[in-house]
Amino acid sequence: MTPDSILYLNRNENLYGPAPRCFEVLRSITLNELSVYSRDFARGVKSSLSERLASDLKIPEAQLLLGEGSEDLLKQAVHCYLGPGDKILCPAQSWWYYRALASEVGGETVTYSLKVGKESYLFDVDEMIALYQKTSPRIVLIASPNNPTGNSFPDDQLRRLVDSFRESIVILDEAYWGFGDSTADRISAFAEEYRNLIVLRTFSKYYALAGARIGFAVAGKSLGRLTKFAARYLGYNRISEALALAALDSAEYYKSVRKEMVKDREQYYSFFDNLSGFKIFRSDANFVLVRIPSDKAQLLRDFLVDRKIQLKFFSEPEFQNHIRITIGTRDQNRLLLQAISDFSSSSSKELHP
Repeated sequence: MTPDSILYLNRNENLYGPAPRCFEVLRSITLNELSVYSRDFARGVKSSLSERLASDLKIPEAQLLLGEGSEDLLKQAVHCYLGPGDKILCPAQSWWYYRALASEVGGETVTYSLKVGKESYLFDVDEMIALYQKTSPRIVLIASPNNPTGNSFPDDQLRRLVDSFRESIVILDEAYWGFGDSTADRISAFAEEYRNLIVLRTFSKYYALAGARIGFAVAGKSLGRLTKFAARYLGYNRISEALALAALDSAEYYKSVRKEMVKDREQYYSFFDNLSGFKIFRSDANFVLVRIPSDKAQLLRDFLVDRKIQLKFFSEPEFQNHIRITIGTRDQNRLLLQAISDFSSSSSKELHP
């Protein structure tokens, strides 16, 4: 970080960056990748990437869809299945875009609330099922891990939910998969068992390829309409596909990054647990949510701006006086924690001169 640069810890990007093999791909780009359409459709598959993902996940390639990040696939799924007057059930304390999607197609948004637990936010399964039965939504959206709370759905609770939602399309957004659990077994089991389920994942977060804009969805067997809706018969971005394939070939690199992030998450927990007036919530993602004293929110924001550090300060009512911190590299995390420590010390001196 240069003296004049800004440290952005507000965007949930993976600041360790992609694996070295991804840079090798960029150095080896030829006229072919830039000027020639993919020929993969001639082989009866969508692309070499969808073919590889289907093989890794042990699902039929026909159920594997590609898009420009999970945001693109989320929009496609909602636009495909939600119509005027239809309801979508989604979390209230989550990404604002979930609630905006229904309005794009004339639908109605119904929200369920997450509960504040002792160490983390929690999903209330009973309340979600009761709300589902009352409102009969066309689509149910679940985020695990959820942004910005960072909590995940345990598999047993997730199964109970999807079992209860069989009359609707269920979208499971796993954009932040990998930072807590990097196993692939669940996605194939769920895709086999639940014909109405769509699982979204992306290469933007865990694989640090946000700029390449590539994500994928696994669609249940009864969701052929979405498969046709999402089809791209001239293929996909061949450079992004090559980058994603290189990332998939670099499992050890990403495991090492995850280990570093897990260690640094623990450092954040320890730091804020010992900082008077602050409350940190446990997370399975590459970010943490922290509640801060209401009288210090603007002061802290100004202090960090002077230090050229950007965090996510929320204005939404659900997260008043909360900040979300992207877990950066080891040096970036130390820089931030030192800045907050300096702020806390200076605030204490002002109160007790």
